[in-house]
Amino acid sequence: MRVLLTGSHGQLGSELLGCAPDGVEVTVTDMQHLDIGDADAVRAQVLSLRPDWIINCAAYTAVDRAEEEPELAYRVNAVGPCNLAQAAADTSARMLQISTDFVFNGRQGRPYQPGDVPDPLGVYGASKLAGERAVLDTLAERSIIIRTAWVYGVHGNNFVKTMLRLMAEREALSIVCDQIGTPSSTANLAQAMWKSVLQDTASGVYHWTDLGACSWYDFAVAIQEEALALRLLPREIPIAPIAAADYPTLATRPHYSVLDTAALRSALDLPGQHWRAALRATLSRLAEGSEP
Repeated sequence: MRVLLTGSHGQLGSELLGCAPDGVEVTVTDMQHLDIGDADAVRAQVLSLRPDWIINCAAYTAVDRAEEEPELAYRVNAVGPCNLAQAAADTSARMLQISTDFVFNGRQGRPYQPGDVPDPLGVYGASKLAGERAVLDTLAERSIIIRTAWVYGVHGNNFVKTMLRLMAEREALSIVCDQIGTPSSTANLAQAMWKSVLQDTASGVYHWTDLGACSWYDFAVAIQEEALALRLLPREIPIAPIAAADYPTLATRPHYSVLDTAALRSALDLPGQHWRAALRATLSRLAEGSEP
């Protein structure tokens, strides 16, 4: 099986590449080598490789900056997936597109099902939703959309690594406590993605995160507790909960964006893992020096 992996230098792309199954030939590319917003360049790459699958991990994920750079956000998150889907259609490839909990407004108060009506609050979520729709419109029978949330891992930049750095540098932290979601380790997400590809999961929209729910404050407290146990931090510092209103940002974020993952877990026969156990496993990898 031949796979074209975009966004290969990001935290998720790096994880996917590192755990690629036997028998899968992965060709990697990132924005420095392939601008997915350039339809001609995408078409040439795909026609040359003729992959069985395209896995698109390339994304503009700077949520606040997207409010100031909407054209760039849409070029990467909407135009890019559209170009990849068009090229896939021309070569009979299938495509797996990664999307986000930010397609929802966070006002529902219960976990979001894949079929719930999206209503993004900002440019980032709207651009990712546009990318979803472009892929589905072009490759209705040969595409999988996996929405995920709060992604972190041993590669790249993410909330967990930022917290570890700040906890080592500062005497105290204040973290938002009224935005609720579910962390997603790249290790578990990558496993679900590869299994979706290998078993040729039915086309459509799915959700994948680790299990359970927490606030950013809960997540930060857990990071410190687990990191202290693994001696990744020299000392404990106080962490205070604050309201999102006391930490204003350019982009409005959903207050409750827990995703219901039952459909994909059932389709893949994967039981899932609680976010706290997944966090412990990721921090253990960091403690062992797993990051290159």
